[in-house]
Amino acid sequence: MPSLPPWHPESLANRLPFLRRRAALTAATREFFTTRGFTEVETGCLVPVPGMEVHLQAFRSEYIPHLGVGARRTLWLRTSPELALKRLLVAGAGPVFELARVWRNGEASPRHAPEFTMLEWYAPGIGLAGLMEQAEDFVRAVCPPRVSHEGVETDLTLPFERITMAEAFRRWCGGLDILATEGDAEALGAAARAVGIPPRAGEGWEDFFFRLLLERVEPHLGRERATFLTHWPAPQAALARRDPADPRAALRFELFAAGIELANAFDELTDPVEQRARFLADTAARRAQHPGEAWDVDEDFLAALDHGMPEGSGIALGFDRLAMLASGARRISDVLWLPALP
Repeated sequence: MPSLPPWHPESLANRLPFLRRRAALTAATREFFTTRGFTEVETGCLVPVPGMEVHLQAFRSEYIPHLGVGARRTLWLRTSPELALKRLLVAGAGPVFELARVWRNGEASPRHAPEFTMLEWYAPGIGLAGLMEQAEDFVRAVCPPRVSHEGVETDLTLPFERITMAEAFRRWCGGLDILATEGDAEALGAAARAVGIPPRAGEGWEDFFFRLLLERVEPHLGRERATFLTHWPAPQAALARRDPADPRAALRFELFAAGIELANAFDELTDPVEQRARFLADTAARRAQHPGEAWDVDEDFLAALDHGMPEGSGIALGFDRLAMLASGARRISDVLWLPALP
């Protein structure tokens, strides 16, 4: 029997307990941040550059001038509000948060939707350790004491675990020193083979890294306790700065609970020269992988960095996934009022 459309009364009735819990979660989120001095902001969804992540695909649109105003140009639905929120830090907005609608083309699964909500917050003057404390306080404040998904249960009253990438790979990848392999696909491929992950034709360092991460490391994270996976290898720095104590690592973490990746965070890179070099490399990689879906470097963002962004940290948290954990929903479509792909 075909499934009912999401607007059908019976379909909505089945989702309504999850959706009401989501509404309460939204209210609790706003209270958490506003009482701590954050300002809620709204930034644009239709942008010239949707984001700089190489592996994300965006939805393309086009501006067509009406009554002779402006020129025809390609625009995109954003994959994240990150670049906009950092511009606001440059402008002096102070601590900000946004419950942002974002779009990622091609993503659909029980934990993914092509249109979803991202909670992002940025705080000048706070380091990665302080942001972890803030994230732990937030998740504990808005979720029940125990959360579960697909048979994995996490006790949020326990202190969240903090484990570095280096320690995680040593523990679950046969003693591998992941930071020592930077850029050496042959060495990392041999390590993958040693733990039962045979190489595939054409794989590079990044391919081996993510296969080891997904198949050997992540299954151990966010189980009995929530877990922060910190200090990523420098090739995965994205918009994070390198660790001054060990430049082979980037000041980045991901948060896991009930076996679900909830959030990704950076101690923000503020050097416009280094960020430009990274953007140029990312743009070249994107053009090689997705020739018809490329966009240029975000020059306006780099100009903002050049003007001067205060040091601080920021985090992107999948709000729909958090709603799944808070409500006990099994699928992301259960916590969306009218999912595009039921």
